[in-house]
Amino acid sequence: MPLHLIKLCVGIGSVEELEEHVAARLAAARLQGRAVEQAHVTRMVPKRIDELLDDGSLYWVIKGQVQVRQRLVAVQPFKDADDVGRCRLVLEPTFARTAWQPRRPFQGWRYLKPQDAPRDIGTGESGEGDLPVDMQRELIDLGLF
Repeated sequence: MPLHLIKLCVGIGSVEELEEHVAARLAAARLQGRAVEQAHVTRMVPKRIDELLDDGSLYWVIKGQVQVRQRLVAVQPFKDADDVGRCRLVLEPTFARTAWQPRRPFQGWRYLKPQDAPRDIGTGESGEGDLPVDMQRELIDLGLF
């Protein structure tokens, strides 16, 4: 059974902004002749790597709501230039929008059990993925979504 991670997407205001940010970084890597992969570096190394790599994803919290996920491709512990342990979370650079789920701020990442993860939207299963983002936020604020 897969296990997921959840993390705050600090400094990003929307899924579209995250997509643009990732595309720009991948393009810069391509131009500089570096490996073209999306990776997010964290301080702590997950202990349950095998479960995460069994079809796990990283769920991003944007503006207080889980809004999107990316599939985890690899978890690579390493030491930085100052000999401090770090972890590179390699992500598939495609985005699956999820049903919005409120989250309070937290530091670092947390494990997310499959039963607690929001479902994907925009797959034809429900009409909510077709709603404009502003309308989704207003419905959430009203407690209707």
